Amino acid sequence: MTTCENRRYLMYVHQNYSFAILRPIQRYIIENGGKVAWFLEGNEVDHDLLERHEHQLCSIKDIQQWKPNATFVPGNVVPSFIPGVKVAVFHGFNSGKLNRRGRLDHFEIRGCFDLYCTQGPNTTSEFVKLSKQYGFFDVVETGWPTLDPMFTEEGINPYRSEDKRPVLLFCSTFSHKYSCAPKLKSRIKELRDSKKYRILVQFHPKMDEETVLSYKKLEDESLMFVETNNLIPLIKIADVMLCDTSSAVQMFLLAKKPVVTFRTQFPMPYLLDIQDESDLNDAISEVLSKPTVLMNEIESYRQQLHPYCDGKSAERVVNATNKIIETGTSHLGKKPLNIIRNLKMRRKLNYWKV
Repeated sequence: MTTCENRRYLMYVHQNYSFAILRPIQRYIIENGGKVAWFLEGNEVDHDLLERHEHQLCSIKDIQQWKPNATFVPGNVVPSFIPGVKVAVFHGFNSGKLNRRGRLDHFEIRGCFDLYCTQGPNTTSEFVKLSKQYGFFDVVETGWPTLDPMFTEEGINPYRSEDKRPVLLFCSTFSHKYSCAPKLKSRIKELRDSKKYRILVQFHPKMDEETVLSYKKLEDESLMFVETNNLIPLIKIADVMLCDTSSAVQMFLLAKKPVVTFRTQFPMPYLLDIQDESDLNDAISEVLSKPTVLMNEIESYRQQLHPYCDGKSAERVVNATNKIIETGTSHLGKKPLNIIRNLKMRRKLNYWKV
């Protein structure tokens, strides 16, 4: 284990979900004598989510003066003009989505990072290949810090209830192409009216506002619309998930619980995918019985996606980061100049010094 003492670590946030990803890392750093600061980039981050004890840096000038040894980023890019080692910790699992270039976005290399902390064997192997191809970053399999609270002792869960009905967690991505929320609203209303389940609805923060409002109108004693950037408490109390093509599916499977998907783009044996809305009720009932074949498929997939259940992924991320801080990056090749991207980021962040 390497030390955090006398080291400074920057948490780089550009979406609200970043807080849940980065806080386990912050907790480990502070417990081991390090210092942490936060930089909230752009207008999509709610500054009220920053806790009182968390130290915020408000400009690139502030960051330059603070001189972080490393920056943790749960996103795709980070400015090259920020000091220190730049570490990618991912904002989700590989959901199979393609970017505008027709490539898997999870594996898109943008020339920003010195270290990728991967989540499990099925992504580590690909990043190792990319590391050999490009030569300017290291790869260490650590597990995903976001999930540490799933495998550690639970505090107060605001969604826990005396209600003994099975809990259905309905999540959906915001993409019009992939989202099942607009298509399933009438079926969700039927499930609510049946009173068979306690239904928790949680959507991607970029979900269409009209869709969000239509679901909020369904709220009653059987359905709650939840606005949160942290899925872990919801996953802990849910018995089954209904979803589409979203990385939330993978998080739920890691809790060894079944998922029903509606017209997913990537049907797999560890999912029960339906094509017809009328099959929804039967599908939920089927997976709640936890069929042996399905549950075995879920376990096999979990071992490849994220085999770590010890709640120590943040520790592994920080140790991997400290190692590269200590050894330096001289063994790595030079990153691409990324001239256009860096100009855009300089303009966005109003920073023009060399």
